[in-house]
Amino acid sequence: MKRQRNQQDLSPAHAEPIVQLWTLRALVKLSGHQAFIRSHGFHDDALAQALGLGRWIDPPDGEFKVTSVQTELRRLHQKTEQQCAQAMVADSLRANVAQLAELVGLSQTDCRILEFVVTVKNERLLDEALDCIGELSSVRVAHALAVLLGLPTEAIGASLSAHGALSRSGLVALDRDRRSPLGSKLELLSNGFAEAMLTPQADPIDLLRGTVAAAAPGHLHLTDFAHIAPALEILKPYLQRVTASTRRGVNIFLHGAPGTGKSQLARTLAQALNCALFEIASEDADGDPVGGACRLRAFRVAQSFFAKRQALIVFDEVDDVFNDGFSLFGRKSTAQLHKGWINRTLEENPVPTLWLSNHVHTLDPAFIRRFDMVIELPVPPKRQRARIIEQSCGELLDADSISRIAEAETLAPAVVTRAASVVLTIQDTLSPNAAAEALERLISNTLEAQGHRPLLRHDPNRLPEVYDPMFIHADADLAAVAAGMIKARSGRMCLYGPPGTGKTAYGRWLAQQLDAPLLVKRASDLLSPYVGECEINIARAFRDAQSAGALLMIDEIDGFLKDRRDAQRAWEISQVNEMLTQIESFAGVFIASTNLVEGLDQAALRRFDLKVKFDFLKPEQAAELLRRHCANLALAPPPADALVMLARLKHLTPGDFAAVLRQHRFRPLISSAAMVVALAAECAIKNSPKASIGFI
Repeated sequence: MKRQRNQQDLSPAHAEPIVQLWTLRALVKLSGHQAFIRSHGFHDDALAQALGLGRWIDPPDGEFKVTSVQTELRRLHQKTEQQCAQAMVADSLRANVAQLAELVGLSQTDCRILEFVVTVKNERLLDEALDCIGELSSVRVAHALAVLLGLPTEAIGASLSAHGALSRSGLVALDRDRRSPLGSKLELLSNGFAEAMLTPQADPIDLLRGTVAAAAPGHLHLTDFAHIAPALEILKPYLQRVTASTRRGVNIFLHGAPGTGKSQLARTLAQALNCALFEIASEDADGDPVGGACRLRAFRVAQSFFAKRQALIVFDEVDDVFNDGFSLFGRKSTAQLHKGWINRTLEENPVPTLWLSNHVHTLDPAFIRRFDMVIELPVPPKRQRARIIEQSCGELLDADSISRIAEAETLAPAVVTRAASVVLTIQDTLSPNAAAEALERLISNTLEAQGHRPLLRHDPNRLPEVYDPMFIHADADLAAVAAGMIKARSGRMCLYGPPGTGKTAYGRWLAQQLDAPLLVKRASDLLSPYVGECEINIARAFRDAQSAGALLMIDEIDGFLKDRRDAQRAWEISQVNEMLTQIESFAGVFIASTNLVEGLDQAALRRFDLKVKFDFLKPEQAAELLRRHCANLALAPPPADALVMLARLKHLTPGDFAAVLRQHRFRPLISSAAMVVALAAECAIKNSPKASIGFI
């Protein structure tokens, strides 16, 4: 990390006495003159000019006398040693180093080395002279520094060791992997750190500019993370206790999809605990990305700086450290290359740290076990998504739009807040309808770009606004069943009955009551023409549901659980066996639906905790459902004759109401009687005999 300086910076007027002294020691005592003084001139004319050897750059007689130049160089060195023996670095640098010494616990030798390295990064005169020494091994670095600083080699070696304060704090890193010039062998956090060290009375935070920064305040509350309340009930008191003590090795791993609020949770926790929060930067002051090794050094410095403060550190985007290798070519990640150090850090770091990642698979299992807690931050459930949408952009959307957008189970909070900020910025240029449409378009585009399903204005699978399990004719109290499921968070149900009686809709409603994602699979999603592929798909569906904490619903389960006594092929039996195995081992809520319960395998039926028959609507259910829909469509209540006609429909289902309401979008219903007529038409199609096909 060499700082580029112009030639004027190399003049004697710009060179501090201590810089002149170190430069001449490098050239004379460390034999740098052999590369600096060549047979026909200097290796670097600017350096010669700065040292006062300018008359030899273009001698009057045209002859470059090597011996005479060497003699003059030695004379300059002797004079500088006499005049500058007690020379010191600039007052600002010395004061900042003293501040760090007290903060981190540096020895006098550590301080002199740190002063030297900071000066090298800021003074090209010295850096160019060090290049003349040539490339050094790690062993030779201690000898070179001992000569330059006038300190014992043993003391220098101790300071530069991996266990020394400079290395442990991350202030100075010695590159032990390759030979290189002294200026490159010793690295600081950044060029910004070297410059900040010359600032008078610099604040410790300013010294870390571009590597560590105070986190911005959060704008959420812990109540916004109610969907991980059980984890927070452990995490918050634990952090409260350890931040008030001297306990070491406190590390929390937070993982979840992008935009689920991991950074906001860290900031909210810090505010709730009244702790300062510092973030390890992923880009420097110039906006350039910072590599994993540099981020680890920044982390070390932050641990040293804030060890005596009531603080938390957040290390976001940990993939830069734990998952930046390339296994295909055998390249290890930064963490794997520094495995011993990482393990020690996770056991000994004095400042509690929150490590953030989009994927838990980022971490090697050997590292995972060293974290106190591993917490997943999933996409919030629908109820919470609706609240987030209302808080962020409630003035742009009506209640129905908020509820509809909240149906998107992959919608992360950050997607909503980002889209809302864009639309609110230009809201005064848009009509209310255009603003709402723009918001939905932005959210939908982002979801699609992330590989998710876009928003649908007319989702055929969305529950109607008047949905209520009381409108299902079942042989069990479905509301009581839902209450029991909410309490147990586990159960296996088989819903059977004619099409349209509300089996799938009940599954969707139950998922909402559980505040859980819904994973629906149909026979077409799982079946495959390849032998064994169907079993793989079945296993994957259960595994995905278990991982996401989702309610798993499989429609048309009869396609997988046919009576094995009627099987004619081996794969028919293996599919049933796989489905039975997965059902039995699934720990969450599972619902299977079928129109043909009679053909199911008897062993399969025994594996369901509850089997519920769904039937056609009872007359009183149909009448009340008609009244609800009429009220929702602003139609007059149904008259008596309409209710009488409705009662004659013997095979009416909630699905028939849903079909009629879909027709209403393009063929509006003008009265309750018109709705009953449309319902009668739906029933007539179901009840009519099958039409013959062929030639008459």
